[in-house]
Amino acid sequence: MADDVKAFSSTGSSVRERVSPEEWKVRVDLAALYRLVAAYGWDDAIFTHISARVPGPEHHFLINPYGMFFGEITASSLVKIDLEGNIVEPSDYFVNPAGFTIHSAIHSAREDAKFVLHLHTDQGVAVSAQNEGLLPLSQHALIALPHLSYHDYEGIALDLDERERLVADLGSKKLMLLWNHGTLAVGETAAECWMGIFYLERACRMQVLALSGGRDKARLAPDAAIETVRGQMARGFGGAGQLAWPGCLRKLDRELPGYDA
Repeated sequence: MADDVKAFSSTGSSVRERVSPEEWKVRVDLAALYRLVAAYGWDDAIFTHISARVPGPEHHFLINPYGMFFGEITASSLVKIDLEGNIVEPSDYFVNPAGFTIHSAIHSAREDAKFVLHLHTDQGVAVSAQNEGLLPLSQHALIALPHLSYHDYEGIALDLDERERLVADLGSKKLMLLWNHGTLAVGETAAECWMGIFYLERACRMQVLALSGGRDKARLAPDAAIETVRGQMARGFGGAGQLAWPGCLRKLDRELPGYDA
């Protein structure tokens, strides 16, 4: 581990005692999201981010300590920052403020976006590089499509001016395909956020596999079925997420325990 990312020590042992029970729950859920991304092989070394809003009147957020792999992150190691990415509470770690550009835009514009998850998976980037975007090739895609928006690639997300355009493109949707870049999901809860990215990422992988035989051989879902699923998914991912989330935590307890420390 790099010198800048120290073993958890002086501040870590007291984090749970120092924060409210509500914040601790958000920390555990956010750490679980990081570990789930790692468990599914959807991480990108130390890059990309998942963030969560801290309960309370302050516009404070939790994000990963820069330099740690997703499979290492714990509830106590998460760093608390403000909308500009500045650390607002003592921490043994530091963050990459530039990496919070996308997240700060969405958190500040969407009250329901308590969790924001952004990935650079092979399949997500592959579909984001295809002219047609996500196609109605699978049930997973049909579930994701009613909630999906798109945002043009403007370069590495360092320009704060991009935030306004990103928010406008996202609108009220829960999912986004960032052209030539990757995928994104937001949620009122960690469970909803996870279920959204799960369907989007699986749909992207299925599309890459389906198109490996050529676009002319791909069978799109019938229009009537697309509209049927759109109606069935009107309520979003929250219900399914709540059903699946306990099982996700049990998976972590078996495979990557310690996220709740």
